[in-house]
Amino acid sequence: MNDPSSRRNFLRGRVATHGAPPRPPWARAEAEFAARCTRCGDCARACPTGIVRQGDGGYPTVDFSAGECTFCGDCAARCQPAALLRAGGAAPWTLRAAIDDKCLARRFVECRVCGEMCDAGAIRFRPQPGGIAQPELDAAACTGCGACVAPCPAAAIAVR
Repeated sequence: MNDPSSRRNFLRGRVATHGAPPRPPWARAEAEFAARCTRCGDCARACPTGIVRQGDGGYPTVDFSAGECTFCGDCAARCQPAALLRAGGAAPWTLRAAIDDKCLARRFVECRVCGEMCDAGAIRFRPQPGGIAQPELDAAACTGCGACVAPCPAAAIAVR
């Protein structure tokens, strides 16, 4: 019996989370992805930035602490069972960045690292009279690439 909330799983860093972990770009819906994926690791080996990794059970996940997604499509091109399918014009995923309250700027410490890393211009800083500029995230402009995640000194950004 494998209880996801057991003490052993907690101590090993395997705490239960809601929903599936982030999959590589162009992943099919979770049920179809899981049915098609053979856990061969070709997508992870093809990823030039190294963010596609083998997760629990061998299924590929995306680890933005390792870098960002450039949407090159190499992972999808290498996926023989078509669990990752880059169809004409389809968005790679619906993932978007979120900034939480650990953000240094939100704690009144000058920091703009995430905005400097965001090529899409989705993170901007609005000046505050007599205070520290605050981050504003434009979800419509965010590609979910994760470029802002690893450089954040407060680990305040998640892509979900």
